[in-house]
Amino acid sequence: MNASVYSADIFRHLCRSSPWRWQTVRFELHRKFPNTADGAAGTSWMPGGAGSGGVAPVLEMNCWVRRPGALRVETLDGKLLASTTKINESRDSLFISGNRKPWLLQPSLVNPVKDGNGFVVRRPEARYGEPAYGTGRAAAALDPVELAGDKPVPLEAPFANVAEIDDIAVLSHHGRDAVEAVLTPNSSYRPLFADAPLLFPGRTAVRIDVETGICVASQSLDGPTAGAGHWILLHGVDEYMLDDLFEEVSMGLTDVRAHIPWDLGPDS
Repeated sequence: MNASVYSADIFRHLCRSSPWRWQTVRFELHRKFPNTADGAAGTSWMPGGAGSGGVAPVLEMNCWVRRPGALRVETLDGKLLASTTKINESRDSLFISGNRKPWLLQPSLVNPVKDGNGFVVRRPEARYGEPAYGTGRAAAALDPVELAGDKPVPLEAPFANVAEIDDIAVLSHHGRDAVEAVLTPNSSYRPLFADAPLLFPGRTAVRIDVETGICVASQSLDGPTAGAGHWILLHGVDEYMLDDLFEEVSMGLTDVRAHIPWDLGPDS
């Protein structure tokens, strides 16, 4: 699709689509936060790029996510920071909850209303949410519905959308098709995590990966937060991931990629 095909509404549809576009993802996450002393607009999207001004990367990590709820986080040099535990526990017949949320189906098991491009127009009630680590910004980026809301708003309600969308462009993000736009939040904007919003005050440039619906980059363009944001390098989508990957302590499964020596003794 070219840029002219992506209206503001279609961009919002793409932002609602992540739960139905992938099951596992392996990625590298980089964060920037503003140096309020001299933060500068127009900083590079790339790690270590020119023009970084007063904004410096403060968080870099590798992540593995398998829906629903499995997460592994490592430093770039392979040190384990966090992993999901108890991913195989289930609720038996005695489980009682004071609300119906635990009984909702996973999004992949329900059918949303889609447009002609296969993007989601209206999201059904389901058990949404990605596993979070730290501030939760990565979890928000994996399903950026906060940029669009769950459903379209009435045409007669001005500024009822969570954000106004301008300057839509189609581009390549680390070799993958993506759509970029400049978003300005309205008063109805509610981030998934209050301390890790995808949109900053003023204008924010965001990029959405077309295949997955993941927000692979965001960057504040105005004010003291200019240059702050995140970028994601997607290294694998829908790869097979064993439970063992997400356990803090390995269950002892053999890594079949490694050579296994067989000592048959002197008489062999």
